[in-house]
Amino acid sequence: MISNSLLKKSQSLIALFLLMVVLSVVSDKFLTTGNLWNVLRQISVNLCLSIGMTLVILTAGIDLSVGAILGLSGAICAGLLKFGLAFPVLDLWVGFTVLGATLAAILVGTSLGFFNGWVITRFSVPPFVATLSMLTIARGLSFLYTQGQPISDLGTDFEQIGAAWLLGVPVPVWISACLILVFVVITNRTSLGRFIYAIGGNEKAALVSGIPIKQVKWLVYALSGAMAAIGGVLVTSRLNSAQPNAGMNYELDSIAAIVIGGTSLSGGQGSIKGTIIGAILIGVLNNGLVLLNVSPFWQQVVKGLVILLAVIVDKMNQKSN
Repeated sequence: MISNSLLKKSQSLIALFLLMVVLSVVSDKFLTTGNLWNVLRQISVNLCLSIGMTLVILTAGIDLSVGAILGLSGAICAGLLKFGLAFPVLDLWVGFTVLGATLAAILVGTSLGFFNGWVITRFSVPPFVATLSMLTIARGLSFLYTQGQPISDLGTDFEQIGAAWLLGVPVPVWISACLILVFVVITNRTSLGRFIYAIGGNEKAALVSGIPIKQVKWLVYALSGAMAAIGGVLVTSRLNSAQPNAGMNYELDSIAAIVIGGTSLSGGQGSIKGTIIGAILIGVLNNGLVLLNVSPFWQQVVKGLVILLAVIVDKMNQKSN
């Protein structure tokens, strides 16, 4: 007999297996090598967002701004590559290499994420409200920076980040795999990981035990912003163009992946490994809907229902514990 606890832990994995079986039956294109690599390449961006936001949700927070930060960071990366940075007063112009523009974009994302954490802890603003505000701010800044126009033709060197292959594997897959390894170590092998779970499990008890709650939240939201920025660089590189509306609604796929992966929205329970399974499931679902020529509007309906179902299952599991 399979224990209830093992069954609960394996729910997302079972759902992924069943979904892949169904799609392999209804579409002869699903299990082709090219399509499977395409799925992995596509989920690389969602993985970046999701593993960063997993840390936030483990502290009983949420970050709705990741999609907008992705868009703004990607736009800044593209703008610095294409136009550089001018200082008219000093009659100075600074050009950027691919590495320099990428690091600048990550710095922007990290700073915006840190600001989220600072506002939440300094003014006791609910994370939902603070990050929703940042979503609007970052999206507006993205349109202002780009003047509502795409920034394209960023060069072949930059395009390689999102389009090249290394040892038979797409570069974005390598990048997301390395980031996954880092975050698994953070959550499972470091004091920061223990602090994150403690805060999400019982913040008052964590405070009494001497855990620096404010500093941990600053770092967690900063990491979430940094991961969103990396996702922005990947999207911009893959398209060889920065779109001002890039990342629109990406936070929904991210939240869906996290909840489906077994991380509780109440905090203190979940794992990066579960988020990986959730992100793969969402990626496979998106890919399957496209292969079946399902209308994009119906795709939104389906994903909304999947998120709702995942939250209901999460609540039922909490009641049964």
